[in-house]
Amino acid sequence: MRTIGKSKLLNIPAQGGIPVEQTNDQIRKSKPTPVQNYLDLANKIAEVQYLNPEHVLVFRGQSADHTDENHMTSIRPGIFRGHDSTVTRSPIAARFEKLKRAEKLLIEKWLDAPIAGNEKIRKYRILRWSILQHYEICETPLLDVTYSLRVAASFASLHDDSHGYVFALGVPNISGTVTTDMEAGLQTVRLSSVCPPQARRPHIQEGYLLGEYPDISVYAEKQNYSSFEVDFGRRLLAKFEFVKKAFWNRNTFPQISQQALYPNREDTFKDVAKQIIIELGE
Repeated sequence: MRTIGKSKLLNIPAQGGIPVEQTNDQIRKSKPTPVQNYLDLANKIAEVQYLNPEHVLVFRGQSADHTDENHMTSIRPGIFRGHDSTVTRSPIAARFEKLKRAEKLLIEKWLDAPIAGNEKIRKYRILRWSILQHYEICETPLLDVTYSLRVAASFASLHDDSHGYVFALGVPNISGTVTTDMEAGLQTVRLSSVCPPQARRPHIQEGYLLGEYPDISVYAEKQNYSSFEVDFGRRLLAKFEFVKKAFWNRNTFPQISQQALYPNREDTFKDVAKQIIIELGE
């Protein structure tokens, strides 16, 4: 995956004021821009998008701004998360083995489940990864993001921490189920085109997944790479911080509840996901 903004990007400084030119490294090392409420965040996002029209913005909400050993914002896929600067540890190899077993089970369960069949799941690995990732069946080389700013901010507010964080990532223009950009080394999966209507969660969350191109099928393909190269912080355009209690104090833009974000009772595929998790074991 290539780093966004080898040329300068326009960003809003944390203290406010006139937009400034920054590289991706500078944005990742900087402090998040504070926002007072949802409307304030939406206004700043609108400005970032307007200043950087060559990129499409997708969002990720978190309870913390995680950093790497260089004190830069780090947004890694779950399968590569850890404390090491290089992706060489045996637990990561084990995660890939688990992913392989999960793919096999998904194909079997998908065909047997009372949901719309889809031959694409059998044929395309990245679509299998997308479902395994979004339903938290196992870790994959993909990263969950959303096209909805309100969904991202709501996810950032689910935990008990006092602050929430929203990250705006820049991706190439999105078209179709899977958008592949060879120059950026990036794939973008639109979950609403992958999952049948019975799998309600991705449709409600307006979910997308980001992955490297070409995708990483086995651990051996990445074991000699530094974690820097599997970090979606390289696509970061802007990051924001807010105090949860004050952020949602206006009724105009209420927080989306956890129950609404995770409609498990009405989601037919959730039962299938549970079966796969049980059969995978530890």
